Amino acid sequence: MADKKPFYITTPIYYVNAAPHLGTAYCTLLADVQARYRRAMGYDVKFLTGMDEHGQKVAEAAANHGLSPQEWCDSQVPLFQGLWEQLEVSNDDFIRTTDSRQFKAVQHLWNKMQESGYLYKGSYDGWYCVPDETYFTENQVRKSDEEHNTIGQHLCPDCGRPLERVQEESYFFKLSAFQKPLLALFEEHPDFIQPAFRMNEVRSFVEGGLQDLSVSRTSFDWGIPVPFDTKHVTYVWFDALLNYMTAVGYGAKDDETHAQLARFWPAQYHLVGKDIIRFHCVIWPAMLMAIGASLPEHVFAHGFLTVRNPQTGAAEKMSKSRGNAIAPSDVIDLLGIEGYRYYFMTDVSHGEDCAISFERMEQVYNADLANSWGNLVSRTLNMSAKYFDGATPNLDGWLDHTGTLRTIATGLVDQYCACMEQLDYVGAKDVVMKLIHAANHFIEDSAPWNVAKDAARAEELRNIIADLLEAIRISALLFTPFMPTTSAEVLRRMSLEDQIACDNLSQACVWGGIAANVAVTKGDALFPRLAAKKE
Repeated sequence: MADKKPFYITTPIYYVNAAPHLGTAYCTLLADVQARYRRAMGYDVKFLTGMDEHGQKVAEAAANHGLSPQEWCDSQVPLFQGLWEQLEVSNDDFIRTTDSRQFKAVQHLWNKMQESGYLYKGSYDGWYCVPDETYFTENQVRKSDEEHNTIGQHLCPDCGRPLERVQEESYFFKLSAFQKPLLALFEEHPDFIQPAFRMNEVRSFVEGGLQDLSVSRTSFDWGIPVPFDTKHVTYVWFDALLNYMTAVGYGAKDDETHAQLARFWPAQYHLVGKDIIRFHCVIWPAMLMAIGASLPEHVFAHGFLTVRNPQTGAAEKMSKSRGNAIAPSDVIDLLGIEGYRYYFMTDVSHGEDCAISFERMEQVYNADLANSWGNLVSRTLNMSAKYFDGATPNLDGWLDHTGTLRTIATGLVDQYCACMEQLDYVGAKDVVMKLIHAANHFIEDSAPWNVAKDAARAEELRNIIADLLEAIRISALLFTPFMPTTSAEVLRRMSLEDQIACDNLSQACVWGGIAANVAVTKGDALFPRLAAKKE
């Protein structure tokens, strides 16, 4: 792998107080598609996801289920790993904050922080949101209560749930010292936070002033102890954020792990939900600055998934109380795994909130997958088998001809890559569909069933079918990050198994990669049309 450029991408580590939901799956698939794309482009990829297992919220969830915190966390692991396996997530590592490597890394961080001069001992007296594991000052709570007309209720400014009053001895991280360095970071690296409007939000927050951060707790013990003061345990975010470096060797002592840290850190992308952007774009870079470590290149914050009300058309927050919550299994039952991946990765604008609906899922599936992509593959492979004795045609002299599809396919991969590298998966899909739609129109315009009736037009028929097969081959390669199983199946049906594991996508998408006189199989429909279903 030494000759390949490293690429490191992460998801957040997910809380274990509940089973994985549509939002966690969405974020994980965003990372998976990028990881698969980068592998296809020849990168040495490390793709990390995992579980956030410490903190007061987890301890309370465990108690509510009559389990110890460790027992509760262990019981949740199969839920996450099982869903990721089902959704074809290709992560290289799965980290848990209860791992021994995380314990060592966090204690190493404490010692580095103590040496840095950005740590001091004091007393915390303020408000704490257990569900969000977030501290709030008296002023923040008062302003929020005034804004929401909830004076005296002391509700969380972010989630609206009741806050707890916390008074305890604590270690503090001098976050206030990093206001100017963070603003300088944002100025020098305007693409550090993506999309751009999220950068404006974070910059405004930092410009408003930063408070020092309480980074240890003494009121409960479910966490990693502070090495030099063991009655304190690590604040859950001070622990959790470090996972990204732990997974590539931070705090380890062996030479091999140190080499991995040098190779893969800093990360190219942290993918996070918009609700945790301040932790990742304020606290995390400040922590790294304090210990003299390199900063990640980009933090991409996606929006929330909401539900489109079928009666009113309004976008509503998903909740069990409203009866509109959608589980991953509900979508898998409707669309299948590949349809699930395609819908969420190509019909949702990833930087903003997006309303989803079963009606829209069916529309996208039937229009893009059943009628366009699946239909193109089925018709073309059937004609190739029918007109050329169960095989692809002879290709002698085929590349001497330049047709409509070749013109469209030329430079297509460059357009696709430009979108993929900006995490613009909707744009990348549109590029591929441009070729697929053109191929379907080409079938109607060229009418190969009529051409096949005239022996004098044999070369014309060969060129039509070969052009269609080549358009399918290129489309399958470009769709691989989104629908890996389907793309592999399409290539197998064309006897192109050697192209499934592509690591030079630009070269692979040069026109002329199909094989002559090899078996071609129509097979079953890739995406059978969905019967209309009620919401």
